[in-house]
Amino acid sequence: MIKIGNVEIQNNIVLSPMAGVSDSPYRQICREMGSGFAYTEFVSTDGISHHSKKSIDLFRFQEMERPISFQIFGNNLEIITEACRIIEDLGPDIIDLNMGCSVAKVSHRGSGAGLLRKPAYVGKIIESMTKTVKVPITAKIRIGWDHDSLNYREIVHVLQEAGAQAISVHGRTKSMAYTGLADWNIISEIKSFARVPIFGNGDIQSYAQALDRIKTSGVDGVLIGRAAIGNPWVFAGIDKSTLSFPEVRAMIFRHLNLMTNFYGEQMGLVLFRKHVAKYLKNYFGVSELRHKLVTTPSLEDFVGYLNSFNPDQFRMETLEDKESLNCETYATV
Repeated sequence: MIKIGNVEIQNNIVLSPMAGVSDSPYRQICREMGSGFAYTEFVSTDGISHHSKKSIDLFRFQEMERPISFQIFGNNLEIITEACRIIEDLGPDIIDLNMGCSVAKVSHRGSGAGLLRKPAYVGKIIESMTKTVKVPITAKIRIGWDHDSLNYREIVHVLQEAGAQAISVHGRTKSMAYTGLADWNIISEIKSFARVPIFGNGDIQSYAQALDRIKTSGVDGVLIGRAAIGNPWVFAGIDKSTLSFPEVRAMIFRHLNLMTNFYGEQMGLVLFRKHVAKYLKNYFGVSELRHKLVTTPSLEDFVGYLNSFNPDQFRMETLEDKESLNCETYATV
């Protein structure tokens, strides 16, 4: 068990916050599968401070998702502090400051990974947050802006001194975005001197790899991001490739039902398209099906297409076609 302030975390493999992915429906599924706690998508403190309904709605969650961490991003101390004051009334267990987003429209404006360039200011922000709310404050960082400014040691020390209760570390720089490989040696180094729980993040593809990273780096836990999209089984230690298609389809329908209940039928179906494409990745004959699923406006048709799809039949037809082609080839030699 891990403790973040007074919040107990029972499982140390966790769904990473991802814009447009880690919404309440998917968080619910991943928590059911074993994800240790839930992060919301990151939300702009500017939107929160203006009481934007669109921004506030991103914090909607179900009780079963707890412990729930509200992730925010911004670059102004006063606005971030006010945003914390507003969202504390919504019932988060933890509030997390995003210092890792590498997207230009966020980081180049001084938010997300842009905060890595202002360690002293970050310290003031975290200190203000901790004095304003009663829930634990955490931060998610990268190891630096680029390889000429790897200031993770300074950032971690500043965060700790200012009162952060845990730190998640993505082992890439801002300039790397999602290219190259995450540096787990640096993540391990950070764990070696940190006084608060450290969660490592980057390139974890499976449950077994997550356990190995925890063992070899010493981190308290790990976050799984892109590898969890369309694969919530990763948190249960289940290899998706061992599941039958009916089992995968049952999860697709479970997820779809949560989406349509949460967003309404039309919007839920539209937003689910990116998920279903990931669920169906690597199946034989899926191209035509995927096109139908991401273009149909009809929930009934969507369900019908999935129910009629049989990847085993496509695989058999593919094998038969290859055997036929080989026979024809040999016959003409």
